[in-house]
Amino acid sequence: MVAPAALVVASFAALLIALAVGGAAAPQLLQDPGDVVRYGLPVAQMIVNIAAAGMIGALGMALFVFRAGSDEYGKTLDIAAAASALFTVSAAVTGFFNYLSVTARTVSLDDSFSQGLGQFLTQIALGQAWLWTTLLGAVLTVLCFAVRNQTALFFVGLLSAAALIPMAQQGHASGTEGHDAAVTALALHIIFAAAWLGGLLVLALLSRRLETLDLVAAVSRYSAVALICFVVVALSGYVSAQLRIGTLDQLASAYGALVLVKVGALLALGVIGALHRTFLVRRLDRTGHRGYFWWLVAVEMVFMGIATGFAAALGRTATPVSQEIPVVQTPAQILTGEPLPPEPSFLTYLTSWNFDLLWVLVCGFGIAFYLAGVIKLRRRGDAWPWYRSVLWVAGMLLLFWVTNGGLNVYEKYLFSVHMFGHMTLSMMVPLLLVPAGPVTLALRAIDKRSDGTRGIREWILLAVHSRVATVIANPIVAGVLFATSLVAFYYTPLFRWATVDHIGHEWMIVHFLIVGYLFVQALIGIDPVPYKLPYPFRLLLLLATMAFHAFFGLALMSGTGLLMADWFGAMGRTWGPSALVDQQNGGGVAWSVGEIPTFILAVVVAVQWSMSDKKEATRKDRAADRTNNAELAEYNAMLEKLSARDGGR
Repeated sequence: MVAPAALVVASFAALLIALAVGGAAAPQLLQDPGDVVRYGLPVAQMIVNIAAAGMIGALGMALFVFRAGSDEYGKTLDIAAAASALFTVSAAVTGFFNYLSVTARTVSLDDSFSQGLGQFLTQIALGQAWLWTTLLGAVLTVLCFAVRNQTALFFVGLLSAAALIPMAQQGHASGTEGHDAAVTALALHIIFAAAWLGGLLVLALLSRRLETLDLVAAVSRYSAVALICFVVVALSGYVSAQLRIGTLDQLASAYGALVLVKVGALLALGVIGALHRTFLVRRLDRTGHRGYFWWLVAVEMVFMGIATGFAAALGRTATPVSQEIPVVQTPAQILTGEPLPPEPSFLTYLTSWNFDLLWVLVCGFGIAFYLAGVIKLRRRGDAWPWYRSVLWVAGMLLLFWVTNGGLNVYEKYLFSVHMFGHMTLSMMVPLLLVPAGPVTLALRAIDKRSDGTRGIREWILLAVHSRVATVIANPIVAGVLFATSLVAFYYTPLFRWATVDHIGHEWMIVHFLIVGYLFVQALIGIDPVPYKLPYPFRLLLLLATMAFHAFFGLALMSGTGLLMADWFGAMGRTWGPSALVDQQNGGGVAWSVGEIPTFILAVVVAVQWSMSDKKEATRKDRAADRTNNAELAEYNAMLEKLSARDGGR
C-alpha cells in the first residue's frame, strides 16, 4: 500500500503548490464563492481523475493482462467497481461545486437554490457535462459489479472511456478558435493518462497476490501499453499547451510554469518506463527479487501524483491565450469557431493543413505497427508480399491527408469538399487498405498467448468469428450498408450532428471507413471472412451498389432544396459558388468520383476471377499427375460400362 499512498500524498501536495503558484485558489474580486468552493472544486476534480484512472486502468488490465475467472481477475474488477463508485460521487460533487463557483451562491434549502441547480444541470453546457458524467459513472458502477464475462466487459471498457468525453468537451470554450483540436487533445490526454496511471495502480495493489512469473508477464504487458500511453499523453499534452499558451515567451507566466513542471514529471515517467522495459522485467524474471520493483513503482507513483495534481490545478488557472468568445465575429466564426479560410485552389488543397490529433495518431501507429509486423515475419523467414506494405502505407497516407489536409480545412464550408472527402474515405482509402491484409498480418505476426489470457491476437480472432462480424461481413449486408448509408446520413439529423459537433464529425469518419472497408473486403479482400460471394455475383453486387450511388448523385445534382441551409447557406462566403450550386457540384462528385474506384474494383474482381480459374485448373492438373489421371480413367470406365449396358439391351 506504499505506492498508492505515495500517489495520494504527492497529488494533494502538488495540487496545493500549483494552486498557490497559479493563483487559482485566490479570492475573486467579484462574486467570490468562498474558500470551500475555491479549494474544493480542484480537489474534487483531481479525485475524479484518479478515480477514472482506477476505473479505466482496472478494466484494461482485466481485458488484456489477467485470465478470466482467476483470483486477480476478480480483484481487478472489484477495484474497477470501487473506482467507478468514487468516480460517480466525485463527479457529482464537482458538478455541484461548479454551480456554486459560477453563481457564487451559498448553499440553502429554499426553492430558488434547487431550481437554479436544476437549470444549471439541464440547460447549461457545463452542468450538462457533469450530469452526464455522473450518470455514466453510476451505470459503470453497476456494470462493474454485475458483469464478469470478459467479452461483455470489453464494451464496459469502451463506455468507461466514453464517460470522460463530456469533461473533455468543457476543457476549451466552444466558439473560440481551436475548440475542436482542444477537445480531441484533451480527450486523448485524459483517457490515455487514466489507462497509464490506472494500470500501474492495479499492479501496485495486486503485486503481492501474484506469483513471480505472473507478475513478470503482467509488468511486461503493462509496459507495452504504458509506452503507447506515454506517446499519446506527450503529444496531446503538447497540443493542449500550445493552444492555451500560444507563444514560447508565455512559458514565463504562472500557467507556463505549471506546464513546465508537468512536462518535467512526464519526462521522468518516460525514463522510469524505460527502466521498466530494460531492467526491471529481466531482473524480476531472473532473480524474483521485488525490492527494486517496489521502489521504482513508488517513485513512479510520486511523479504520477505530481502530474495529476498539477493537471487539476491547470484546469482552474487562467491561460495566457484568452478563452473568451470574441465580441465581433464573422458568420463563419459564429458557426464554426474558426475564421473563414482563403479561397481554395488546387495548391491550397495540397498545402493547407488542419491537424486532427486523433487521426495523426491512428495513421502513425497504423504504419508503425504494420511495418513492425512485416519486419517480424521477415526476421523469422516468413514471406510477405512487398506490394501489400506499399498499399497499406499509401492508404494510411491518403487517410492522413483527408483527415488533416486541405479537405479538412474546407469541408465545413463547402458541401462539395465534404462529399469528396466522403467518397475518398469510403472508397479510395479502403481500396488501398483492404488488399494489404492487415488482419492476416496481425494473426501471423502477433504471438499467441498460452496462459489463458487474451491479447490483441486473441481479441482479433474473437471479433472475426463473432456473430456480429458474421452478419456485417456478409457481402449482401455490406453492400446494403454501403448504399443505404448515403440516404441514412444525408437525409437525417445525423448529417447536422456530424457537421456541427466535433464528436459527430469523428463518428462520421469512422463510419465511412468501416462501411467502405466492409464493402471492399466483400469484393476483393484477402483477410478471413465467414462467407465469400462467387465472382459473378461480386460484379453484380458492385454494379447494383454503384447504380444506387449514381442515383443519389443525380438527385443532388438536380435538387433545388439546400441541405442545412442555416449552415452552408449562412457561412458568409465571399468566394466560390453559391451554396446551392456547390451542393449540386457535390452531387456531381458523388456520381463521377465514385466511377474511378468502381472501375478499379471491377478490374480487380475480374483479375481475381481469372486467377482463380487458373489456380483451379492448375490444381486439377497437378492432382491428375499425382494420380496418373485416375479420375479421368474412372470416368472413362464408367462411360464404357454404360455403353456396354446400352449395347446389351
